[in-house]
Amino acid sequence: MPTTSGIWPQDRADFVDLLHRALDDRDVRDALRADPSGESALRLRARALAAADEIAAAADEEYRVYLAVRATAREPRSSAGSTGWLLLAVLAPSVSAAAGVVLLLIGYGVGLWGLAPEFAASVRTAGWLLTGFAAVTAAAGLLTLLVTAVRGQGPRPTQRSTAAADAEAARQRWRRALLERGLRPYLRRHLPDTPAPDQDPRTVA
Repeated sequence: MPTTSGIWPQDRADFVDLLHRALDDRDVRDALRADPSGESALRLRARALAAADEIAAAADEEYRVYLAVRATAREPRSSAGSTGWLLLAVLAPSVSAAAGVVLLLIGYGVGLWGLAPEFAASVRTAGWLLTGFAAVTAAAGLLTLLVTAVRGQGPRPTQRSTAAADAEAARQRWRRALLERGLRPYLRRHLPDTPAPDQDPRTVA
């Protein structure tokens, strides 16, 4: 199975938190205490941070599972395109109907006065066309609203809470694997040499 390309930026805080926990292990503290200046601890911490992706590779399988579970727990989002179509479906029927009614009133009003019969007929025809268009777009808009409602329904609250719990459980499994198989072994491999009891620490290279 392919490996991930390192830890994602939003998960670096977890790595730093676990690094501090590993640095606080008794054997690590005892080894670093041999350097009263604290420089060894700082160097070891900086070295681990620089090797974060290398260290995280020890828990790569758990991390890939965590990423997959976290992705499925996210809420679906409406796209800008679907929002635009929804707005058009709502506005088009009302605008077309209003314009059609206005044209019909003008056409029949002019016809009643007997003025410009050809113009009145053309206006009435345009009014009826707009009214028909409003009816068609209203039906299409209703269908669009139904489809949008079905697609945007998303998981139920209980399903969302279960998905969030699964994501948190996967995160904790990854954190344990990263701490036990990644950080602790790495720090212990790179601890500074501890001088012998009868040796002056200042003479150690």
